[in-house]
Amino acid sequence: MEIESKSKEALITAPSFIWLFIFFLIPSLIIFAYAFKPYDLYGDITEGWTFQTLIDLFDFNLLLLLWRTFWLSALSTLICLLLALPMGYHLMSVTQKWRNILLLMIVVPFWSSFLIRIFAWKTVLHPDGVFHNLLVALGIISQETTLLYNSTTVLFVMVYTFLPFAVLPIFAAASKFNFQLIEAAIDLGASRMQAFIKVFVPGVRKGIATAILMVFIPAVGTYVIPDLVGGTNSEMLGNKIAQKTFVERSLPQASALSAILVLAIFIPMLCIQRYVSRSKKFETETRNRE
Repeated sequence: MEIESKSKEALITAPSFIWLFIFFLIPSLIIFAYAFKPYDLYGDITEGWTFQTLIDLFDFNLLLLLWRTFWLSALSTLICLLLALPMGYHLMSVTQKWRNILLLMIVVPFWSSFLIRIFAWKTVLHPDGVFHNLLVALGIISQETTLLYNSTTVLFVMVYTFLPFAVLPIFAAASKFNFQLIEAAIDLGASRMQAFIKVFVPGVRKGIATAILMVFIPAVGTYVIPDLVGGTNSEMLGNKIAQKTFVERSLPQASALSAILVLAIFIPMLCIQRYVSRSKKFETETRNRE
């Protein structure tokens, strides 16, 4: 009976594993292989294997690009978490009717094209746009101040774009959270803010871990946002990969940069996975003691 159950499980999960093997694992291995291939002056792949492709990339400009990519991605992830936690808490404190309305407002942006939304922000933040003229009229900025083509604008649009990816996992975790624990903490003398930080936040840590992955992974690889609303000083790793692929036609260098990006994504994934595993182990040990 157990063997039959495992066979059914294998049949159900086999298509997903085959899909991942063909369209994820094999292309990833090809990218890693191309990263060690030599190339000529025109960017064409030549015979043999070499580490020179990786060596050529490591200069001050690449380190600066990596630093900019990681601090923008990490900061946008942190801001999304700081906004998503109270939003997830509030969604569970309102009536079902308002909860559905608020969730609809969070999901509605996904009904439009990603590019259209970024272009919309470019129009809004344009020197002749409504938002810029409003800030000038209020005396907050001068007419010469440019809201586009800087790292702050890139960060702002990244937070706008990826915030729903943080809200929804935290809301899913909050829906399973026992809110009587909040009331118990308040009855024992804690303020609502203390109960939120010391009871609610640890109680939805699995949702927080998922939210970090859901925001950080696309943030690290994004190139459309800095390409449209950022300037030369806001270029990220994704922009450099696109440049090496479509402009310089150098697939080995593009593959080497992509390999660096893959490693940059897997490292935080492994750290979060280890944290979740330790949390589960701690919960199991605590229950066994009780």
